[in-house]
Amino acid sequence: MVRTQIYLDERQKSVLERLSAQRGASVSDLIRHAVDQFIEKTSIDFDKALEVSYGIWRDRSGMDDSSSYVETLRRDWEKRDKRGG
Repeated sequence: MVRTQIYLDERQKSVLERLSAQRGASVSDLIRHAVDQFIEKTSIDFDKALEVSYGIWRDRSGMDDSSSYVETLRRDWEKRDKRGG
């Protein structure tokens, strides 16, 4: 583990101390648990991103031929590269 320092306001500190006593866990354990929950809630792994985005363009018009769409994108990218953007 890596040691770190955080600043808490008085209310946060007193609530954590009370929860620590009630649960029999250290304040550090409670903070690590809260950080883990935050990371899990705000992070999305690649597989989940694929699952969530699957079919996102299914109702988009003009997508009958995906290869021509990709070629159009590539031409646009090449134009931008030549312009320096």
